Amino acid sequence: MLTHLSVSNFTLVESLELEIAPGMTAITGETGAGKSILLDALGLALGDRADPDRVRTGAERADIHASFDISTIPAAHEWLVEHDLKIDDECLLRRTVTTEGRSRAYINGHPATLQQLKGLGERLLDIHSQHAHQSLLKKDNHRRLLDEFGQLQELATQVSQAHNQWQQLQQQFTLLRDNSEEMSARFQLLSYQVEELDLLDLNEGEIAELESEQKRLANADTILRNSQQLSELCTDEQYGLLEAFNKALHLLSEMPEKTGHLLETEQLLISAQIQAQEAQRELDTHIDGFELDPERLQTVEERLSSCYEIARKHRVQPEELIELHQNLSEELQQLSGGDAKLEELEQQVNDALANYHQLATKLSKKRGKAAKQLSQEINEQLQALAMKNALLEVACNTDTERTSSHGLDDIEFLISTNPGQPPRPLAKVASGGELSRVSLAIQVITARSSTIPTLVFDEVDVGIGGATGDVVGQLLRQLGDQGQVICVTHLAQVASKAHQHLQVSKESDKKSTQSTLVPLVGDSRIEEIARMMGGAKITEQSLAHAREMAEAV
Repeated sequence: MLTHLSVSNFTLVESLELEIAPGMTAITGETGAGKSILLDALGLALGDRADPDRVRTGAERADIHASFDISTIPAAHEWLVEHDLKIDDECLLRRTVTTEGRSRAYINGHPATLQQLKGLGERLLDIHSQHAHQSLLKKDNHRRLLDEFGQLQELATQVSQAHNQWQQLQQQFTLLRDNSEEMSARFQLLSYQVEELDLLDLNEGEIAELESEQKRLANADTILRNSQQLSELCTDEQYGLLEAFNKALHLLSEMPEKTGHLLETEQLLISAQIQAQEAQRELDTHIDGFELDPERLQTVEERLSSCYEIARKHRVQPEELIELHQNLSEELQQLSGGDAKLEELEQQVNDALANYHQLATKLSKKRGKAAKQLSQEINEQLQALAMKNALLEVACNTDTERTSSHGLDDIEFLISTNPGQPPRPLAKVASGGELSRVSLAIQVITARSSTIPTLVFDEVDVGIGGATGDVVGQLLRQLGDQGQVICVTHLAQVASKAHQHLQVSKESDKKSTQSTLVPLVGDSRIEEIARMMGGAKITEQSLAHAREMAEAV
């Protein structure tokens, strides 16, 4: 629900910080004081079109913050998850408008589009007024209200999912059927390519091993020649490395006195002699086992050449041939089966369509029953709201040839406001005041199942008074007991039923005009109710009557 509204430099409001409580909140004030400013600000926060003329004179921009508690609104949580926005029990919508007409929107501090602002706002608050964005003028909302009233949301979701599954299978079938020639050619090509790679039978890491072996075999003559020369450097009887070590150690052994440095030198030479002897043994083993193998070199080079050629053909690196082989084999497996797979997919399409029709038909029957019950209950409320000649019909036209994600039904609220007239769409028949009262009647009936927690009504009591006004007040309070209702009203009968009462007043001086909004409690509220009852002067009698109305709730 709406918990806080902050408005800066918007029309006649310089600064406003308002805490909104649960229940029914009435907004009252003199004509022209600016009672609708709060609703206009809310509309802007929910994505209404920005008008630079709404920026307060002398200010650079208007700034509006609306905070909502969404701890009990799963639809809002799901929307935020879907759009990767910060999730918390509090949700903040912000909108700024400059005098140049630039507008910016934010959701929980993140920049957002107006479409996103509207999408989330529709899950948080519903404004019922005489403006074009009123939800009752949208047929999608007619279907939503009917499904909520009949508790059909789960079945409607199943229908939507069945429709999506059928559509996906239908697309796969159409693609496979329409591209059968191309797929056949692709199958032939893949068969050849996979067979070629099967014959190659390349192992993991084999390319690197072959390249290393090829380099060694190609340089065998040089390796053997250098190895033999190295062996001679170690073993030559006159100038060899081992003979030099022997002579050096002999000289050291004949020295009568050795300093510490000479002793260390002797130890290092002994160690070096041992290392040289080990190196000589390793070198001999290498030479004894080394063979020149031109046939093996040819085999390795032919194997590498085959790998390189196939890699060039597929425009990949040789090391990627194994992965390519796997991918092509998987694609070939998917294409195998041809006609049999097409027939199998066609059967799946037919089964999915049958499942959709079964669920959609079940939903249509339940909607038909719910539509009759909803029409009856709404019409009973309309009688109590001084619309005795009005007759509302929840039209549920079913077409078995229709296959939409919403089912087989075209649902629309139709109304006749005069006897003898056929029911027609709400937007074409009902006046602004009538539309507000129809909306009120519908919301009273559907409030117990509605997923929208905050309802806003702008002068739903236009054109009524007396006992009917008292009924309107009772209905709004009833809605407030179940959630949150904000109502702009000019009727004392309505305002007296509110849990909270806010008064709008306008103050002017030679330089500026400003609207303020203050909460009324106690005597100040009784005085406002008495003023609304009429009369140029508030008397003790009117105060007593106002107090009686407020206490009669």
